[in-house]
Amino acid sequence: MEKEEKIVSLAKPVKKGILRLIFSRFFLIAVLLVLQVALVAIVYLRFAEKMPILFYAQWIFDFVMIIYLFNTNMDSSAKLTWMLVMSFLPIVGAVLLWWTQANVGHRLEARRVKAQVDKTRSALIQDEHVINEIEHDGSGTDDISRYLNHTGCFPVYNNTAVKYFPLGELKFEAMLEELEKAEKYIFMEYFIVEEGYMWGRILDALIRKAEAGVEVRVMYDGMCEISTLPPDYFKLLKAKGIHAKAFSPIKPIVSSHYNYRDHRKILVIDGKVAFNGGVNLADEYINRKERFGHWKDTAVMLKGPAVRSFTLMFLQMWNLGSEAGDNRDYEKWLSLPEVRDESANGYVIPYCDSPLDEYKAGEAVYMDVLYRATDYVHIMTPYLILDGELETALCFAAQRGVDVRLILPGIPDKKVAFALAKTHYKLLHDAGVKIYEYDPGFIHAKMFISDDVKAIVGTINLDYRSLYHHFECATYMYKTDCISEIERDFQDTLAKCREVTDESIKNETFSYKLTGRLAKMISPLM
Repeated sequence: MEKEEKIVSLAKPVKKGILRLIFSRFFLIAVLLVLQVALVAIVYLRFAEKMPILFYAQWIFDFVMIIYLFNTNMDSSAKLTWMLVMSFLPIVGAVLLWWTQANVGHRLEARRVKAQVDKTRSALIQDEHVINEIEHDGSGTDDISRYLNHTGCFPVYNNTAVKYFPLGELKFEAMLEELEKAEKYIFMEYFIVEEGYMWGRILDALIRKAEAGVEVRVMYDGMCEISTLPPDYFKLLKAKGIHAKAFSPIKPIVSSHYNYRDHRKILVIDGKVAFNGGVNLADEYINRKERFGHWKDTAVMLKGPAVRSFTLMFLQMWNLGSEAGDNRDYEKWLSLPEVRDESANGYVIPYCDSPLDEYKAGEAVYMDVLYRATDYVHIMTPYLILDGELETALCFAAQRGVDVRLILPGIPDKKVAFALAKTHYKLLHDAGVKIYEYDPGFIHAKMFISDDVKAIVGTINLDYRSLYHHFECATYMYKTDCISEIERDFQDTLAKCREVTDESIKNETFSYKLTGRLAKMISPLM
């Protein structure tokens, strides 16, 4: 029998069962949060009994909040949802609206994000020769580059080779290979890190590189500390010579900052190589562990000057709240000589989207592709929870003759989200959008391909979470060599899908129809 490979693990084994839950950090936080909410409810009920005048104060407060609601920049679907919430829970709903809009508990974070973006707005200089090459070709790539540079610092690059991975397993193999080549630094930023085969192999490489003097930094979303990792995991990594941080860890204080998660997936090595896509660092992403059938995910690897944009994105998040030394940090890692691939064709724009600014960059780029397409737009997404603007863009593209096709999961990871996605099927189908569900399992890929010349691969789902509430990133490609491979992979995946038809929409199960219609009322909050 073949000897099982030893996998590095830092977390101590824990006993399973009710005692583990009761004495866990998650349980303590949950209890404290519930107590805070209960305290507010008790105070409200107590005063409601003793002060009938509260009713009139409540009516005035709700009326003022409704006026406020209609004058916000919020999407119209979200406004309807908040109206529903306030109709059922008048004063509680109005307070909740004020609380979320005021970003109580998260204003400091918003200021920190803005400070880092403003500080580094000119960190990467746009090569005018590059943008002049595409300025008058009618693709609109120069326009989207100008828009993205208005939101942050996202130049368009040439001389960057892009390799596409149609499966997480292939990305994983390439990651291990590139990690072994690291000489100066390794920066990793992932939404999910979970101990197992995938993370164990990567961690082994990180520990060895840190011992060899390579600067290794790892950042993961703070939700991992109550789901996949122990709360002190960053300390375990630091003990191995790895600089580590948890982004926005969960604390026993009610705050709106929990709404904003770091959903990005970035690996940068020496400023020469970068990885981006939907693949997190857990075994289901490489089909080592089966959860929802076959896990279909995608990613890209960049080699060339465009890697610098991912270095900048990582440093911006890493330096949130840092008052000293962060300028030197940017100068040190962004000043390394760039590597150019003169044989690489096309143009690349790595970009990110923040929920704490006034821009909706992720949605804007997707809509730009839909509105400019002349032949086709092919899309893979795990979730389909659309606002009115994106739904209109999909329908309009199909109605003017563009071949719009969507591939979604055949086996969902979240049944409520899947039921909600199905509420869009009829409108999209009637407009001419072709919808497919992946028979072998779960689609986690987030990608657009259009007209054989444009593609986007990244972390941005077609749902409110990604488009409004998460930190996200993606790679925009124009005329790169890998676009034909991306479209070929789409067609190969399509062959394994079942098409959604008029009949299948009509014959959908009652439970999905009911769940979807109920969930749609609060879809912007999901």
